[in-house]
Amino acid sequence: MNVNQNLYRRRKLANTIGLTLSMSAMALGLFVLLWILVILFGNGFSALNWALFTESTPAPGSDGGGLANAIVGSLMMIAVTTFVSTPIGVFAGVYLAEFGDESKTASLTRFVTDIMLSAPSIVLGLFVYAILVAQVKHFSGWAGSVALCLIAIPVVLRTTENMLRLVPGSLREAAFALGAPRWKVATFVTLRAARAGVITGLLLAVARISGETAPLLFTALNNQFFSTNMNAPMANLPVVIFQFAMSPYDNWVRLAWGGALLITLAVLGLNIVARVFFREKGQR
Repeated sequence: MNVNQNLYRRRKLANTIGLTLSMSAMALGLFVLLWILVILFGNGFSALNWALFTESTPAPGSDGGGLANAIVGSLMMIAVTTFVSTPIGVFAGVYLAEFGDESKTASLTRFVTDIMLSAPSIVLGLFVYAILVAQVKHFSGWAGSVALCLIAIPVVLRTTENMLRLVPGSLREAAFALGAPRWKVATFVTLRAARAGVITGLLLAVARISGETAPLLFTALNNQFFSTNMNAPMANLPVVIFQFAMSPYDNWVRLAWGGALLITLAVLGLNIVARVFFREKGQR
């Protein structure tokens, strides 16, 4: 009896210690996150005005100005990246989950994907600089989009594969029993069943590339003027924030806070809309 009581007390003590450490870690993380958000929102909202969305970045030491050129440049490069990385990542994930269980090609693809997921973004930027920018002798929005694609594709691919593997095998067996070919089962049954998770992976990829600075420094660089020419240096929010935040000009620092707030609100809005939309679709 005493042995059982001592064992119970030790287990209860270990459980209490574990819960305390877990709650403490969670509280610390939430505190740091809230601290960052309070500072970001406090400084960012003071920079929000109409000029921020209608005027281009100002010259050094000048007053006024905005981030219109950087906003448009970021949207264009993210749109191109999403358009390219989504089909590549999704279909590669479908292949790995549905057709590549015993394939050497699939094993090599997973290995390369793991390397790209763990590779620093600056290394990918230098790679694109070496194979593209250095060859054509100028920076461009296209080069920036290529660098961002190398970051987004592995995220979409890995998330798609993981989500498809969570689909019950009985769903595939039912589709096969009805005479559906394997490619239809993969695209119209399992992929449709896992679409919420796939969209979440796509949003994670967009959220990651939205704030990437290092790859764009070596590929798209920056442009003080408004331009929609993807074959020339293009302004973008991450690089503008990086440059303006370290500047000695108060106006530039204020614009940097405003740009950081815009990126945060955009990523938060995308996640909220997607979660609400797919939750309502799932309940119908």
